[in-house]
Amino acid sequence: MGAHHAAARRNRRRLRPGNRRVVQDELATDRRAAQAEQHRLQEQQQLAARADELAALARAGRLDQSVETRPGDETARDFLLHRGNYHPVVDGWLAQALADCSGHYADPAARADALGSLPAAVRAHAALLTALARTGAPAADGELEFAGRLAQADPEATDALAAWLEHSLAPTKLAEAGEAGAR
Repeated sequence: MGAHHAAARRNRRRLRPGNRRVVQDELATDRRAAQAEQHRLQEQQQLAARADELAALARAGRLDQSVETRPGDETARDFLLHRGNYHPVVDGWLAQALADCSGHYADPAARADALGSLPAAVRAHAALLTALARTGAPAADGELEFAGRLAQADPEATDALAAWLEHSLAPTKLAEAGEAGAR
């Protein structure tokens, strides 16, 4: 009978309000952890799906300015790289969108985030495309492909060239050039 009384005392302790609250708190913590894990898995699946979409578009030659960037595309690019399914076209597409401030890069905060997360070659490519666009010279599709190759080969030199172009095309220089041309 002593064992029976000990078991009854343990059960009463478990059912006390303070103990119930502890159990409920533990169950709530477990539910939150399960929900967080489910959310993480869904995000991974969405990331993999976007990476697959970008890879398919790149392979088909259809990853161009008609495809808008979305938040998370930088991570999808990294996912492709780590999965061994990297396409340089993706870097060119991201650089062009960054240079044009198109897609989700229309938001200055998204551009700032991209500058912190994209590799130096993509950032340099975007900077050079931006500077070249300021020259006003029209460029047909594919004519600026060299900018991506230059950025891949030497991001620092590409950044230096972009900075030089920006400095050379500063508004005061453009105004002076316009006045000289008008004479």
